[in-house]
Amino acid sequence: MRLQLALNVKNLDRAIAFYSEMFASPVHKQRPGYANFEIENPPLKLVLFEHPAATENLNHIGVECLSEQAFETASARLHQSNLVTSDVAETGCCHAKQAKFWATGPDELDWEWYRILNDAPHDQSADRQTSGAGCCGQQPGKEPQPDQVCCA
Repeated sequence: MRLQLALNVKNLDRAIAFYSEMFASPVHKQRPGYANFEIENPPLKLVLFEHPAATENLNHIGVECLSEQAFETASARLHQSNLVTSDVAETGCCHAKQAKFWATGPDELDWEWYRILNDAPHDQSADRQTSGAGCCGQQPGKEPQPDQVCCA
């Protein structure tokens, strides 16, 4: 597993240059208004959403499970503990096909738990599909912000 930190940035190109240098890591995936890094040390999935009008830098946080077994174990444990606020669903999000669910902390901080099923699907329309698990920062049961940035 590795932690995921999703940030709202005002200028994607400047943010990519900064984080590439800071973590000595090239961008893993870049699309209009979106980029992500797979940083080895520290193990971090850094996701950037270009969102110039955002009032907060934090978009959301999450945990990327790197194997099916890790995802299934975490899902079973968290569902049994009643911390989970959505069912496991497959969705197109962040220019990838994912299985995911959400857990909400006591201070209403939402955590995305996910596993990449296909990191580079040919059908880019998959990013616009939604499911009960929500896409990126669009947590289930919450109204999306009018200027919500999500993947596509």
